[in-house]
Amino acid sequence: MSRSIHRRTFLTTAAALAGAVALPATAARAAAAPRISTAFTLPEERAYPEGIALDARTGDAYVGSYTTGAVYRAVRGSRAAEVFLPSGTDGRTTANGLKADRAGRLWVIDSTAGVDVYDLRTRALLARFTVPGGGPSFVNDLALGPDGTAYLTDSSRPVVYRVTPADLGRAHGGSATLDAAYDLSAVAPSDGLFLNGIVVDPSGRYLLAVGMTGGGLYRVGTATGSVRQVALNGGDLKHGDGLELAHGTLWAAHNATNTLSRWRLSPDGTSARLERQFTDTALQIPTTLARTHGRLLVVRSQFDKGGPMGQGVPEEPFTVAWVDGI
Repeated sequence: MSRSIHRRTFLTTAAALAGAVALPATAARAAAAPRISTAFTLPEERAYPEGIALDARTGDAYVGSYTTGAVYRAVRGSRAAEVFLPSGTDGRTTANGLKADRAGRLWVIDSTAGVDVYDLRTRALLARFTVPGGGPSFVNDLALGPDGTAYLTDSSRPVVYRVTPADLGRAHGGSATLDAAYDLSAVAPSDGLFLNGIVVDPSGRYLLAVGMTGGGLYRVGTATGSVRQVALNGGDLKHGDGLELAHGTLWAAHNATNTLSRWRLSPDGTSARLERQFTDTALQIPTTLARTHGRLLVVRSQFDKGGPMGQGVPEEPFTVAWVDGI
C-alpha cells in the first residue's frame, strides 16, 4: 500500500467522523482536569510517532514512526529518546503498533506488510509475519496474551490475526503468514476503517478491539472465536485508537478529537461504563497510550500537522506526554 493511500485513508476517516464526538458524562466532567506534561522528546524531523511499547524488565519505552518505519528508545528516566532501529530497517516504511514481550522481544507492525519481531538485546530480526493475500490490508495494532500469543487488528479487513508462541518458534529466522484467526465480519461496518486498538483480558479468555468509525467495542472469545459488541454506558469510542487495560479499567485514546477516556469493565467484559473523559488540544492527536506506575504515557502524533490527517507544520521536536489524573 502506497504512502498516498495511507494518507487518503486517514483523511477519509477524519472527514467522515468530523463532529461525531460523544459528550462526556456529567460525573466525568466534574473532576479536576488531568495534568499533561512532556515525558520525553523524539529525535528526527517528521517522526510522526504512532505506537508505544514498554519493556517491563527495564522500564524502557519504544516508539515507532508512522512515516519512516524507525523505532526510538527512551531509556527509563531519560528525557530524550534515541534511534533504536533506523528508518527503512529491513525494508520497513512505517512502524505503528508496538509491543515488548517478557522474553525480550519487540514486535513492530508495518501496516503495509505485517509484523516484525526483534531481539531487544541484539536488535536482530527474529521473524516476520506477513498478511495473507486477497485485497487491501492495513495492519494496525497488537496485544500480547498471558501465554505470549500476539493478536493483531486489520483496519481494512474485519479480522484479528493471531501468532502463537509455536508459530513464532516455527518462523524463527525466517517468515510466515499471519493467521486470520477471528472473523468479525458480522459486526463490521461498511464505511472504511474499522478495527484499531486491541487489548487482551489478563486471563487470556477474551480480547477487546475498538471499531474506530462506529465507536463500538467488540469482545472476542479467544478459545471459541465468539464475537459480541460490548455495551457501552455513558459514551462511545468513536475515533478510538490505542487501548490499555489494567485491573478492570480500560483507557482509550481518541485520535482526531484529542480525547482520552477511562471505562470500568464488567467482570466478564460484556459491558463498560464511562468513568472519565477529557479533551485537550495539548494531546496533539493521541494515537495510543501505555500505563506505568499509575500514569499514562501518551503518544502525541501531530498527524494533523503535515502528517496523514492534514496539512501544516508540526511542532518540533515530536514528544510523548505524561498524563496524570485519568
